[in-house]
Amino acid sequence: MDRLKLTRRKFLQVAALSLGGLALRPLGRVLRLPDFPQYERLGRVFNKVDVKARPDYESETVGVLFDDAVVPWVAEVAGRHPYRFRQRWVETDQGYIWSSDVQPVRNVINTPIKELPQTSLGPGMWVEVSVPYVDLILANPPARSFWLKYRAENSLPVRLYYSQILWVDEIKTDENGQVWYRVNEHHGYGDIFWAAAEAFRPITAEEIAPISPDVTDKRVEINVYEKFQTLSCYEGQSEVYFAVVAAGRNADAEGNRLDHSSTPLGKHYIWRKLVSTHMSGGTTGGGYDLPGIGWTTLFSGTGVAIHSTFWHNNFGGELMSHGCVNARPDDAKWVFRWTNPAVLYDPGDLTIEGLTATTVEVVLPSL
Repeated sequence: MDRLKLTRRKFLQVAALSLGGLALRPLGRVLRLPDFPQYERLGRVFNKVDVKARPDYESETVGVLFDDAVVPWVAEVAGRHPYRFRQRWVETDQGYIWSSDVQPVRNVINTPIKELPQTSLGPGMWVEVSVPYVDLILANPPARSFWLKYRAENSLPVRLYYSQILWVDEIKTDENGQVWYRVNEHHGYGDIFWAAAEAFRPITAEEIAPISPDVTDKRVEINVYEKFQTLSCYEGQSEVYFAVVAAGRNADAEGNRLDHSSTPLGKHYIWRKLVSTHMSGGTTGGGYDLPGIGWTTLFSGTGVAIHSTFWHNNFGGELMSHGCVNARPDDAKWVFRWTNPAVLYDPGDLTIEGLTATTVEVVLPSL
C-alpha cells in the first residue's frame, strides 16, 4: 500500500506534466494564481534562506524561508555579511534576508486579450511574466527539455518566473471563464504549455523601439574585475548608461579564457539579438538549462551574451555566470534596444553579418 501513496504535491506535478491540454478543466482551480502578498514590491526567495533579526549575517535567525516563498519587499538596506562582497539586505515583514538571495518582483495582474495579432510567424505575441511565478500545464507531453525533466524527477512544480519572456500562439477559455495562453519558445526544445493568461503582460512593439538608432559611434564596455563587475554604454566619449552586472570567471592578463566559464576579454562585435531564447550548456554536475531568457545580445562565440537574469540577484558582487553577462531585466532590455542594429518585434530575432554592429569590449582593469 505504501507504493500507492501519492502526496498532493506529487499528484499535481505528475498531472501538470502528463495531462496536457485536456487538463485545463480539472486543473483550472488548482493552477490558479496564488494570493501573493498585497505589496507594491515583493521578493521571491531563490533557495532556502535564513531570516535574520537584523541586517547582519551573525544576528539571530528568526525564521527560515524556502524556494519560491514570496514576501513583502519593505526596503533594501545596508548591512553586514562577512563572507560575501555585497552588503545589501532586504527588509521583509518577517525579518531581514541577504538581498542576493531574493529576486525583486511585482504582482501585476493583466486583463487577457481576446484575439492574437497576426505576425510573420502566424497569430502570436511576445509576453513577459508579470507575477512572482505562474504554474504550467504541459500541452505536449512527454517533457523534452532538461529543466523540465529535472523538475519532474524531483517532484518540483513546473513554473515560469517574473520577467521571463515567452511566445503566445493560442488562447482558450474554459467553462469556468478562465482564460489560458498557450506559451512556448521559438528556440527551445519544443515543450508547449498552458498557463493562466492574467500572469502575462503583452509586450508591445513600441517598448522594443530602438534608443538613439541614428548614433553610429556606440560602444559597450564590460569590466570583469572579480569583486565588482560593471557595464557602461558610450556614445563617442560620453557614458550614457551604467549598470552593475555579474560576469563569468576571469581570463588571464593576455585575454585567454581560464576555462569555459570565463567571459572572454577583448573587442567583440554583436552578432545576434533575440527578444527571448533558451540557453543551456555546461558540464555534468555544473550544467544549466534555462528557458525564456529575455533581451539576449550575443557578442562572442556561440553563446556569450548580455541577457536578462531571473535566477539570482547577485549583481556587481561576485562572478556568477558560465561566461555570459547576467544583467537585471531592465538593464538587459535597455542594452538590447540601444545597441545597433535594431531588432523588430516581428520576428524578434536578428543575426548580424559584418562589422556594422555595436562593439563590446570586455576589460580586466589593473587595480
